[in-house]
Amino acid sequence: MTLTFTLDPVIGTVLRDGILELWADVTNAGGAVGFVPPVAVDDIRPALITQLASVADGGSRLLVGHDADGRLAATAFLTRNTHRLQLHWVWAYTVMVDPRLQGRGYGRDLMAAVEAAARSIGGIDAIRLGCRGGYGLERFYASCGYKEVGRVPEAIRVAPGDDRDDITMLLPLH
Repeated sequence: MTLTFTLDPVIGTVLRDGILELWADVTNAGGAVGFVPPVAVDDIRPALITQLASVADGGSRLLVGHDADGRLAATAFLTRNTHRLQLHWVWAYTVMVDPRLQGRGYGRDLMAAVEAAARSIGGIDAIRLGCRGGYGLERFYASCGYKEVGRVPEAIRVAPGDDRDDITMLLPLH
């Protein structure tokens, strides 16, 4: 099975609800996507509303991946910088693959689609993303061509006494 990726899909109720469910599933499976389990879709809804508002105003682009049955399987948001000296790179946020599909290469497929999407945006020289330490995510992103360019020790407090590094990864596009 392969995923079909779409940049800038029409965002309707089905897609919005699918992203909410995916985000909750990823978080509850232990994924590091801005929340700590357990979460429900209502916990995530305000964050998604903020991200979709950025898509609506042109500050972000949404990339989605669907499986052969049309089910939402992966997402990533590409967000442009607003600072005039940093317009040449984008952030990748909320990079997720359905936990039921992990371990089959779809994460690599998603990251390749993120790269292709960033290359399609004029004037973009690099992609940056942040990841939470303690999961080995930096090794996964490194295997996709990203390089660790920064690390703030214990910057993310997952729970009292459980602080994780905030790691910045970079993929040059030139």
